[in-house]
Amino acid sequence: MFTGIVQGTAKIIQITGSTKLKTFRVKFPSLKLNAVQVGASIALNGTCLTVTKFDLECETANFDVIDETLSLTNLADIKANDYVNFERASRLGDEIGGHITSGHIHCTTEVIGIQKDDENCTISFKSPSEFLKYLLPKGFASINGCSLTLGEVNESVFRVHLIPETLRSTTFGNIKLGDKVNLEIDSQTQTIVDTVERVLLNSK
Repeated sequence: MFTGIVQGTAKIIQITGSTKLKTFRVKFPSLKLNAVQVGASIALNGTCLTVTKFDLECETANFDVIDETLSLTNLADIKANDYVNFERASRLGDEIGGHITSGHIHCTTEVIGIQKDDENCTISFKSPSEFLKYLLPKGFASINGCSLTLGEVNESVFRVHLIPETLRSTTFGNIKLGDKVNLEIDSQTQTIVDTVERVLLNSK
């Protein structure tokens, strides 16, 4: 379980393997791997991955990424020297500053607009038709692992408005037009929408 509060960015220093299974070696900021163990969960760009190996002296961890994950996420496009958002799995008693996320990505979507000044940034994404009903104005979604409040939403585009701190502490500060981002819809919203649809269908 994660909260969507990104703890920083980590650098991909090596990628090995094939199109069906890739191993990512990731360099983390100082002390961010404290108490890590093989089998621990860490979200990279919002994708829940399992630590398969780690080196505390070098502050690196390895993750195996299978073809199913590569096909559903933007990790397939990641290259050595790229940076990703990361979040360690939450623990009992941790403050939940965002919203509960699973690290299971629903789809990717494309950045189609960026409006930025010294104080604010609005990023527009292509609305995914199959998940549009779960994207509600002032609702939540996880985008590249960040718990964000949605702004305007319509059939072609949805937007988020980011503060300088989010730009500074995540990869959103360097995002570009055409970039793919990972999208995880809010599970509570999905449950409510699907339940209402079933009730309405059964009442007919």
